[in-house]
Amino acid sequence: MTDATPSALRVTERAVRRIGELLRGEDAGALFRVSVEGGGCSGFQYKFEVDSARADDDILIERGDARVVVDQVSVNYLAGSELDFVDDLVGSSFRVINPKATASCGCGTSFTI
Repeated sequence: MTDATPSALRVTERAVRRIGELLRGEDAGALFRVSVEGGGCSGFQYKFEVDSARADDDILIERGDARVVVDQVSVNYLAGSELDFVDDLVGSSFRVINPKATASCGCGTSFTI
């Protein structure tokens, strides 16, 4: 089990608050998993889910009530990125601001490197 380095993924205060709210409604030990998968309209897509297990090589980011895990493959795509939570007129969602992305779709959930 690896604790996060500062460059792994930065989690904003808004995201910390929302993740904490989500995890409070789950079983003890629940984690918020951020991963990157193939697919989406731009090649890769971000996936956000509540998970009950942490793999030995997952990166753990803990801030307040938020416990975020990222697998080793995804951390390569997310290094230097910022996870934010946005609540605006269009709706509310988690967003990744990824400096490695060269293009993304309009909804912001898929990207190209």
